[in-house]
Amino acid sequence: METERAQVRLDKWLWAARFFKTRGLAQAAISGGRVHLNGQRVKPSHGVKTGDELSVSKGPYRFDLTVVALARRRGSATMAATLYEEHAESRAARDALREERALQRSITAGPETRPDKRARRQIVRFTRRREG
Repeated sequence: METERAQVRLDKWLWAARFFKTRGLAQAAISGGRVHLNGQRVKPSHGVKTGDELSVSKGPYRFDLTVVALARRRGSATMAATLYEEHAESRAARDALREERALQRSITAGPETRPDKRARRQIVRFTRRREG
């Protein structure tokens, strides 16, 4: 962890806080507009300070958090969790979305097994007949 006055590149901080597996993925997310710093779209090299507000979108989930500490290196998951503080509304919205997605999966359950050879032939026959 660093001192209060120091700054760390945004992509490095996101990587160290374990939001992204690699710095390249963090840079792509920032450049793609899925990460906002204090409500603004920024570049991967932009500096992050303690007290900054971050909004990170990963897939359907969104994390709204406040930077508590800085780190230039990637450490353990327990250390990474001490780098930020997530807002309660963000966590509640993410939990609600997770439950909703689980309910949708249970309602629209797919087949229990993969099609066997006979079933694949029937699928192919059916799809070819409809195309032609």
